[in-house]
Amino acid sequence: MLTPLAAVIVYYLVLAVAISTKKPGVKREVIRSRDGPGGYINLTSASNEPVALSVSTLGGVRNATAPLLYGWQFEDINHSGDGGIYAEMIVNRAFQGAYPGVPGGSIVSSENPIIPTAPVLNGYRSIGGARLTLDLFHSLSPTLPTVMEVDIPSNATGEVGFINEGFWGFDVSPQTYNVSMYLLANGPRGNYQKLTGLTVSLRSNTTSEVFASTKISLTHPSFFDYTALTAQLVNTAQAPDTNNTFAVTFDASEVAGATFYFGLISLFPETFKDRPNGLRKDLALAVNDLNPKFLRFPGGNNIEGFSITERWIWNETIGPLINRKGRAGNWDYFNTNGLGLLEYLQWCEDIGMEPLLAIYSGFSLDIFGYGGNGVSNGGTSYPEDRMGEVLQSALDELEFCMGDVSTQYGSLRAQYGHAEPFNINYVELGNEDWFSGTYPYRFPILYDGIKAAYPNMTLISTAYNEATGQGFNYTIDLPKDSMWDTHHYEEPSFFFKSFNFWDNWQQETGNEDVTVLVGEYSVYQIDTPDGVVNYSNPADEHITYPRLISAIAESVYLLGAERNPNTVKMTCYAPSFENYNGDNWTPDLVLFNTDPAQTSRSVSWYSQSLFAHYRGTETLPISNSQGDFDPLWWGAAIDTPLNIAYVKVINSGNETVPLSISFDVRYSDVNGTIITSPDPNGSNFFGNQTAIVPLPIPIPASASNNSSNSSIFQWDVPKYSISVLQFNL
Repeated sequence: MLTPLAAVIVYYLVLAVAISTKKPGVKREVIRSRDGPGGYINLTSASNEPVALSVSTLGGVRNATAPLLYGWQFEDINHSGDGGIYAEMIVNRAFQGAYPGVPGGSIVSSENPIIPTAPVLNGYRSIGGARLTLDLFHSLSPTLPTVMEVDIPSNATGEVGFINEGFWGFDVSPQTYNVSMYLLANGPRGNYQKLTGLTVSLRSNTTSEVFASTKISLTHPSFFDYTALTAQLVNTAQAPDTNNTFAVTFDASEVAGATFYFGLISLFPETFKDRPNGLRKDLALAVNDLNPKFLRFPGGNNIEGFSITERWIWNETIGPLINRKGRAGNWDYFNTNGLGLLEYLQWCEDIGMEPLLAIYSGFSLDIFGYGGNGVSNGGTSYPEDRMGEVLQSALDELEFCMGDVSTQYGSLRAQYGHAEPFNINYVELGNEDWFSGTYPYRFPILYDGIKAAYPNMTLISTAYNEATGQGFNYTIDLPKDSMWDTHHYEEPSFFFKSFNFWDNWQQETGNEDVTVLVGEYSVYQIDTPDGVVNYSNPADEHITYPRLISAIAESVYLLGAERNPNTVKMTCYAPSFENYNGDNWTPDLVLFNTDPAQTSRSVSWYSQSLFAHYRGTETLPISNSQGDFDPLWWGAAIDTPLNIAYVKVINSGNETVPLSISFDVRYSDVNGTIITSPDPNGSNFFGNQTAIVPLPIPIPASASNNSSNSSIFQWDVPKYSISVLQFNL
């Protein structure tokens, strides 16, 4: 029997086989480079031959650019949700399930060796000799049956209670924190006549300083119903580090010999857009600042579950937190479901992103293995005659999102604070369902059922021809006006060679009326002689943090997508976030820890942000009269309302390339932005977050040669660079 972590490893070993066979038409050739990590960058050319381009603004064929091309993919992996963008600061706040490795060395692990995901006391420490145990006899709610029992010694003196260690500490900075918890007293075990209240505080483990403290009045604690307690901690101090704790304490003289039960203990900082139960500001800003046009959520593998019962169930993620039981997530830690369906939709609303909602499609990643080809049983699927249940759940979920207040679930959404319906135009039917042999019957049941209710909705298939690499002999017939989600974790050269992959994809595959979502992609390892991705992550091959060469290769691939806006409609990098203290998968777009000041946006983040901000409204015809693609790559677009042309230029080679661009009109001025570094393996990291960032291009006046009705721009394109040139027409 595999542990969850071992199962994940097996899954991605199988994934390696699938991805390596996704694009059989892409060939690789190995060329040794002077600058390559390990001696290899598998480029097809090391030429510095000059390139001459002509941009036509007055004639030729234009295509509307894909307005949603750049988006954000999110699933709770790498503690990116709980312990990440979901701003809750208390670890194990409701004793829902196991938190392996959380928090630091001051806690003796209390993992349950019999039931691996059972509730634990991880994250809590006693103050003043209080005894902390788990209790099932005084449940907070049917969905949160486990609470923490706090027994106060009869001889206790001074301060007594408990602390929480947080997700690897607490960021304590000048702001107002919101505290909430539920408390129940045990009548027979204490005399509560002296009780005046309890104190909550933020404290330093480094200096023992109490940064902020407030007393919550409590004179007659209930022995029958839980009392909801709330408070605010107004803090003016800046802690020297994140080695801090949250404390709940009593005056021992008031409670000696008493017993209390605590549940759903919560501490929130100030959140993005001031949303209650909201998002951590710095991480939400990292999403916002990229300028994404859609959010793909909630997964990813995490939607599927390690079993059918532990899948992401939409209606278990809505409503008051006291009614959300949580689940054993797919990435080796418990999910609170505090970041639920409504929070995702509000996230889209707050940033202006189109929701791309992934629904459960009837397939779960069973812990005993994945895939076909004799490796395992392909997970667990709903039988065909039970798929009506999956369809109905999806329709109910969509009614919650889109129904008016006269409908059952639209009314429920309004009850939870959002009367206005959301607009859902894109729904993905599962995730990577090519790991199963059952998608051929599951897909049409879901597709036809949802299309009947929402005929104008774009439905996305998570499989096309990939399943043949898993030992399953099928190809999904993609319906007219549907979309295909393809995933790629590859070497740099895969993305270089795939620059023109989408040029004629629709015609060559017979999918003239099908569009594409590149729903997950990243450069995963350096180029190797055999070009095969190794998911055991050898240190001399695996890329842990996105490098400049990663961003260059990914940008070439994205440039190819920009050239084909009628085919590729959406792209998003994955995974998006990595909590440095507890990760499952690297590389990731944004690296963070408990300290917001250390949040690091990767080179890949900056390159995508650059492309997303300078996209244009129509493609422009651009031709080459000298030189060819590789190592220089290019594309052109125009923002018609602003009358601004953008030319994107990437140099993937190790030498400067002379470039000239001629226009059939006179431009008034030109400026540009560049991402570059002498080291193609350079990256951004804690303490050096801006090692490689976009910078203005110093363009001398002599670079432009203007006549009355045309212009020529000349520039030497630096090696290892990603640039956007802006020509004001």
